[in-house]
Amino acid sequence: MNFKNISKIILTFLICFQCFAQAGVNDGFSQEEDDLNIGGDIFSDFNEDIESSQVMEDERFYRYGRFFTFSFGLGLTTFTGNRGIAYENEPPTYSMQLSVFKDFQTAVSLGLEFSRHNMYFDQTDLDGFGGEAPGLVQVSMLRTYVGYKYYLDTSNLGTAITYSNPYLTGRLEYWYKTDKFIDNKAIENESTGALGVGLGGGLEFPIKLKQSYLGVEFLYHSINFEDKYSGRYQPAQTDFTGAVFTTIVSYIWNW
Repeated sequence: MNFKNISKIILTFLICFQCFAQAGVNDGFSQEEDDLNIGGDIFSDFNEDIESSQVMEDERFYRYGRFFTFSFGLGLTTFTGNRGIAYENEPPTYSMQLSVFKDFQTAVSLGLEFSRHNMYFDQTDLDGFGGEAPGLVQVSMLRTYVGYKYYLDTSNLGTAITYSNPYLTGRLEYWYKTDKFIDNKAIENESTGALGVGLGGGLEFPIKLKQSYLGVEFLYHSINFEDKYSGRYQPAQTDFTGAVFTTIVSYIWNW
């Protein structure tokens, strides 16, 4: 065997070895490359599951959920502390509310409430009236608010609780208060405004499912009234501290 033949044999062997090595490398990592490059994103399967579940939830909400509700209600506004001692409540409290649902459990609400109360002072030595007796004072309170509702998940609870639609709510409120001096026209009416918050919850019982409901709502309010520490009615009334509670029963229309 001459040198030329030996060279051909060695060259053929090297070419075959190189091809075998390349095939072995490709086979060893081909599966791993497929696993790591599904659609160019290793989280694509996970994302697809989330998107599918979200689509299903949206479809379920559009089919069975509530989108808008409007309510008209009557109730009672009461006060604690010294303001509660001074005020005689004049029910009812009037309420109107529009709610927009984001999904099954959350809604944003806009509303108005109005209540009226009375005070009576026949003293002529009050600090802020210059010897005049205020007499009967009619207090009107109009408030506007924006609120957030969170409906509790009752899917694992009893039927009665599920159909009551319990929720928690929080509000940012603006209270517009007017004091009107009924018995003494010489004293000018007073109008002031104050910011407040309301926290509470409620129930909504279906009258006709997805069309009308009977609602009951209980709220605690904290308001920074301007006359809280004014001292105008001293010595008869040292201050007007105290919290506010409202109870509203309403009829709710649903779309």
